[in-house]
Amino acid sequence: MPNVSTITPFDPRPTQPHHLPVPGEIGHGVLGKGSKAIYWYFVLTLLMVVATLPAVILLLLITITPQNFILIALALIPLGPAISAGLYTVRARLRSEDEGPFRAFWRGYKTNFVGVLKFWIPALIILGIIGFTLAFGGLIGLTAVYRIGLIVIATMFGAWVAHAIAITTFFNLRFSDIARLATSYLFIMPKATFGIFALLIILGAVFWYISPLVPPLLAGILIWFLYQNERQLFVHAYQNFTDPASRQAFEESERLAVPKADDSPLFRHNNLTAR
Repeated sequence: MPNVSTITPFDPRPTQPHHLPVPGEIGHGVLGKGSKAIYWYFVLTLLMVVATLPAVILLLLITITPQNFILIALALIPLGPAISAGLYTVRARLRSEDEGPFRAFWRGYKTNFVGVLKFWIPALIILGIIGFTLAFGGLIGLTAVYRIGLIVIATMFGAWVAHAIAITTFFNLRFSDIARLATSYLFIMPKATFGIFALLIILGAVFWYISPLVPPLLAGILIWFLYQNERQLFVHAYQNFTDPASRQAFEESERLAVPKADDSPLFRHNNLTAR
């Protein structure tokens, strides 16, 4: 049974003594902190829109119909790496605001681009096939029972994909490790899984009944919610699948307020590496 770490890379970094705010100092009051938060999440939303620009432009030009599912799936390919970069940016803000949202987003995008696409593209293909089958099921006599079953499968698979993106963002894993952990967390982390269900239902309702352009405008808030929802997965993976000596060194550096580069592979155990 691994030792449980009281300090993790997913907690806010302790304030160094020489960085303690001085009473009346600009930027450390309620207004200053609120302004910083608004700035970070406004920029994050902007970056998410830019990173997924093909999908945003497509949604402006076409009508959402079953006939366009394949085209929509292709346009959504950049969304996976963008979600990963968004999670990376949220953590960067919680850990330290020194880096800035632009640099944090680019670092996360560049670091995880290839790893996320390895399963994001197959996931889009599978979800596209399910959506196409549901849309044209009447032509092949698809019953209500089968439709409900496909919807349940698509929802479960969507939650699995969300867990997989979250894990890939902060841990170096083989594809088999991602699949195993994401599947495990579907069941041992029910709160996180149901949080994803709720997010998917809300997004689907907004997308279909209000406007497909609303979710991009709320991207910063949605990514923040996803990070908070998935944080228990990050902490569990860190506490159970990383090297105890590395964890101890990290915790000591945090207590002594010695900064470490968050992008360096500090925590190793078998095939798991926390970024």
